Amino acid sequence: MTTVTSPLTGRAIGLANVPDPVFSGAMVGPGTAIDPVREPTTAVAPVDGLVVSMHPHAFVVMDADGHGVLTHLGIDTVQLNGEGFELLVSKGDQVKRGQPVISWNPAAVEAAGKSPISPIVALEASLEQLGAVAESGEVATGGELFTWN
Repeated sequence: MTTVTSPLTGRAIGLANVPDPVFSGAMVGPGTAIDPVREPTTAVAPVDGLVVSMHPHAFVVMDADGHGVLTHLGIDTVQLNGEGFELLVSKGDQVKRGQPVISWNPAAVEAAGKSPISPIVALEASLEQLGAVAESGEVATGGELFTWN
């Protein structure tokens, strides 16, 4: 079983509340979303594993069980062309849960007209494979979001 922890501090809001139909419809996969605190912050790895995809606004870490976890920092943030995001690891790096991955500022994302809401998605999973998904309430970086069987 994989435990997926929050890469950010903020409020869990669930995927249904993400202002993007691809995420809110769970087309990418099940999971939850974090409405992050509006201050400069660092997104951390939600699981131990290999960074298999790395972009300024998003990353995927695959754990030893082959579970890929997507962290997408904000909505439509690809349109910012990396502005305001600092990559702290590279694709192909091994990371530990809680290790800093990307520094960014949710308040600056919001000021640029984008939503800072950040989906955390279990790729290629079914909702039935996830246990107790955090869909409300405050969550700290490293707090449990869901388990994946």
